Amino acid sequence: MAKQSSGNPFLDFDISKTLGDFKVPGLDVEAIMASQRKNIEAVTAANQLAIEGLQAVLRRQAEILRASVEESSNYVNQVVAAGTPEEKAAKQTELAKAAFEKALANARELAELVAKSNSEAAEILSKRVSESLDEVKAAIAKTQSARK
Repeated sequence: MAKQSSGNPFLDFDISKTLGDFKVPGLDVEAIMASQRKNIEAVTAANQLAIEGLQAVLRRQAEILRASVEESSNYVNQVVAAGTPEEKAAKQTELAKAAFEKALANARELAELVAKSNSEAAEILSKRVSESLDEVKAAIAKTQSARK
């Protein structure tokens, strides 16, 4: 199956073929290309997790906003229903405290969602860096044993 041209000479450039033409002793072009493919796959997976995390945060923010609007309406009704001005002031204070605590809990929840998403993405990249270093170590050992 022939490779289709994208029309962009930079995208159509085959680095493995070019490096393979140089025939540098001890240089395994296929291993280098496989390693780079794995690097790109890891970055892609990390980006996908980051996007999914962002979408989860945005969905949760929308839910929080919707609930906040409903609660605000309920709070106004409760304050209006209170009898004396002192009771209204006490009710406002009580509701303001509850709203503040709820806002703090929501902020904490969103921060945890972001931290979890970032941690998962960083774990993918960290694992790939470790694997990549192992690959380099193995390539060096292979080159050294080939010279002996």
